[in-house]
Amino acid sequence: MNQQRLILSSPLLEIVISRLCQELIENHQSFDNTVILGMQPRGIYFAERVSRELSRLLGKTIQVGRLDATFYRDDFRRRDSPLRPNTTQVPFLIENKNVILIDDVLATGRMVRAALDAMTAFGRPRKVELLVLIDRRYNRDLPIKPDYTGMRVNTLESQRVLVEWTEQGSEADRIWLIG
Repeated sequence: MNQQRLILSSPLLEIVISRLCQELIENHQSFDNTVILGMQPRGIYFAERVSRELSRLLGKTIQVGRLDATFYRDDFRRRDSPLRPNTTQVPFLIENKNVILIDDVLATGRMVRAALDAMTAFGRPRKVELLVLIDRRYNRDLPIKPDYTGMRVNTLESQRVLVEWTEQGSEADRIWLIG
């Protein structure tokens, strides 16, 4: 029997996003040389939220793109059912820029590794930082650690984290621990 437990929802989610944006501003100040890349599929919704809040706080537009790393995954050709790629929209060069890579959930680290490879098509960044909404501790396959974390969740391998965004048709923003 699958149990599910609500671990984060509005208005706490807005508070988490605001806190993360304050940390980003503390480290990147005016964002003059910093861009945001949201990882497909669900990291793009989180990246858009972060970008909107930063724009509101700084009074200027923050460059944000969408990065799909499907073809860079190490399990791409090993799957029984093929993965469906999403769109990549990076309307700027990342050459010599600070890049904040954003995803909703960090688990094994394999998608982040694939995203780092996919980014090279758009230039060589000066620095890359990782921002995640949920850090699933104890599930890492690769030594990848986020620079900015909304919430850390201790999970078993059999559990998963489900993020529901209103942008995807959910009636409310909710993050569930299922397993």
